[in-house]
Amino acid sequence: MFFWLSYSIFHQVSHQKNLQASLDQFATLFHGMKLAGLILVLVLMVLNWILESRKWQILVDPLEHVTLGRSFLAILSGLSLAVVTPNRIGEYAGRILYLKNIHKLRAITVTVVGSFSQLIVTIIAGICGLAWDIHFTAGIGPHPLVSSFWEKISLFLLGILTVGCVILYFRLDLIVNLFVRFRFLRRLRTLVLILGRFSSRDLRRVLALSGLRYLVFSIQYLFLLRLFGVELIWWQGLAMISLIFLIMAIVPTIALAEVAIRGEVSLFFLGLLSSNTLGIASATVGIWFINLILPAILGSLLLLRVRVFQDK
Repeated sequence: MFFWLSYSIFHQVSHQKNLQASLDQFATLFHGMKLAGLILVLVLMVLNWILESRKWQILVDPLEHVTLGRSFLAILSGLSLAVVTPNRIGEYAGRILYLKNIHKLRAITVTVVGSFSQLIVTIIAGICGLAWDIHFTAGIGPHPLVSSFWEKISLFLLGILTVGCVILYFRLDLIVNLFVRFRFLRRLRTLVLILGRFSSRDLRRVLALSGLRYLVFSIQYLFLLRLFGVELIWWQGLAMISLIFLIMAIVPTIALAEVAIRGEVSLFFLGLLSSNTLGIASATVGIWFINLILPAILGSLLLLRVRVFQDK
């Protein structure tokens, strides 16, 4: 598994579009205060995954007590499998390796809850970004890709989706009842019964941690843009970044291939604020490499020592 992951990561990274130009841009950061800025971006990366580790620790606690350190290792291992699977579904398999056999399948269910909370935050932030984008593009003329009418329709639909997601998130017992009521789902009900053990306080804590994570990697992205010479007003940059994250959450993709899609989306939205396309592309590759590929490499090394089958 380690050698397969290593080859997959190396092969995909080495074939990325504009990789050399981005590497040359990175080389310019290793001078003066820009090196300190790059270190800060790396520190934010660690903070990002520590927050995610705390989230997962809270979610699996009804099943099994896991230390924050062990949760952090599970997160990294999950990332190593996430980058080579569609929509990062391998992340679930990588995390549960650190739990006992009897808890593994139910841990997938609680991990989905964590992803659901992150999606809610992403959609809410995306709604704010889209509302600002409608106002912003109204002042500069027709939107180069989407008409104002369809943007407003999208805003309305996202609002409805958000309300539905929030209600479902805080009423996970509805999912449990669904699996109990329908006969063809009853065989799987043991996997979802754990959802009924989360209190409103636990769910609020997980949602708050998701919000903090979102804030951390948004600031990280904005700071990396500044390091690459992309001049923009910070709150306008955050609004456009929220749209980038929203689209990336909706579009099905593989993490190793998503940098190309993310690059195009980033150039489209951030290009409305800055003409520094190379800086935007380099920051996009940088945030992808720092937040996904670097932790995935560390996670693949951790898989060399993990026991796939834990004691019952």
